[in-house]
Amino acid sequence: MSTIKAGNIKKGIYILYKEQPHYVLKTQFVSPGKGSAFTRVKMRDMRSGANIEFNFKSHDNVEELDVETKEMQFLYHDGNEIIFMDPRTYEQLSVPRHILDEQALMLTSEIKVYLTIYDERVIGVILPPKVRMTVTEAHEAISGDRQTAGKKPVTMESGLIVQAPLFIKTGDVLLIDTETAAYVSRVND
Repeated sequence: MSTIKAGNIKKGIYILYKEQPHYVLKTQFVSPGKGSAFTRVKMRDMRSGANIEFNFKSHDNVEELDVETKEMQFLYHDGNEIIFMDPRTYEQLSVPRHILDEQALMLTSEIKVYLTIYDERVIGVILPPKVRMTVTEAHEAISGDRQTAGKKPVTMESGLIVQAPLFIKTGDVLLIDTETAAYVSRVND
């Protein structure tokens, strides 16, 4: 662990807050007209999965965690656990579903991810920026429907529902942004 000033907290790092590892989701430096400057930090408690906000004074010291990353392959969902395997050693690891939150629906067979490990426990999962997923259900678009402005909901192989263009059909392979869970493009193989 290393100590950093609160003003140096950046999105994407892990910090120790109230003796628990937290992932920084968003930061905002605030310099009010009166009083001292502070950094507003939105972070996720990696043990409970809860998102919280806290204002750190600029002169506060914060512990930045030294984390290890390990490439793993997704195997399957097992209730509230997700099972990953090291492709080199075949060692399997079970990760609580809440650590992935909504991203759990973007796991496809044999996808490679990076597990973030702190104190010999998995505290985060990093997916590739985009994943390929197959459409399992896409209803025909209703002509003249301007409410959806050229988009319709389609269901992906994992159960994820995304808004896609009207021309998307069942069986199409789509590229999905893992950060926003949004349609990027249709894949033409």
